[in-house]
Amino acid sequence: MSAIGFDTSNYTASVSWTDGKQEKSVRQLLFVKEGERGIRQSDGVFQHMKIVPKLFEEITGDIDMTSVNAVGVSVRPRNVEGSYMPVFLAGEGYAKVVSDTLGVPLYKFSHQDGHIMAGIYSCKSFELLEDDFISVHLSGGTTEILKSRYTGNNFTNEIIGGTKDISVGQFIDRVGVKMGMRFPAGKEIEKLAMTADAEQRLPVSVDGAYMNFSGVETKASRIAEECDKASLALGVLVNVGKTLTAAINCAVKNTNIHRVLIVGGVASNGIIRKMFDEKIDGKVYFAKPEYSCDNAVGIAYMTRIVHSKHI
Repeated sequence: MSAIGFDTSNYTASVSWTDGKQEKSVRQLLFVKEGERGIRQSDGVFQHMKIVPKLFEEITGDIDMTSVNAVGVSVRPRNVEGSYMPVFLAGEGYAKVVSDTLGVPLYKFSHQDGHIMAGIYSCKSFELLEDDFISVHLSGGTTEILKSRYTGNNFTNEIIGGTKDISVGQFIDRVGVKMGMRFPAGKEIEKLAMTADAEQRLPVSVDGAYMNFSGVETKASRIAEECDKASLALGVLVNVGKTLTAAINCAVKNTNIHRVLIVGGVASNGIIRKMFDEKIDGKVYFAKPEYSCDNAVGIAYMTRIVHSKHI
């Protein structure tokens, strides 16, 4: 028994397949014009409509379609009332066509649930499905610390911390663009930071399990053209690591939950990961880097689990 999953997020189109033991996944970043710090939803929908059929064709060339018993798709950012973004309509529509054509059920999830399941699946920490755990979702548009529990169909996620203003991904990307990098700038900033002799010190703003990045983003952007760029790149990542570590440790203390899953595109950063591994007060689980960025693996895996209960 196997399942196919679709995810059409703000900046990535992805299609995945799994039979529970192995998986295949293809993804493509959406095009963002040089100098831009994001993409309009209408442009994102248009690009997804062109990209997803190509990805589906690519992945189906490597699998036995007669073994596919279910199709899954992310249809909203989070599992909360009113959570909506137009880009997810592109994936939902294509997934429905595939499920109707194959004559198999279609299951709908949130993008955030896909990230969480991809993290659990990629690090093979299925014990997290049995009790409460803390999940930290770090991406271009989201910085949330969650108390999570798997229900058998999806995750219930209670927000217990996170950013009060811009996300950690926005902080990194905005400073990167200010330094002349293309959006998204995370990988380029990490590469540059690895060459630094010392970090540019930046202020940390934490209030319990909540944090602010707009102030430090303003300062970092203001000095981006006058200071050593490698030092600033390292300073940005160290600031992110210090800020998040303090907030996560507060959440651990408040909940007395010491199992912490780190997911989302920012979680693939090696410098930040190292700080988390050394400083967080608990057992830290990391999604593999290739499953930290937006992907449909978690969607495909959840689809297979849920469908198996309906057979």
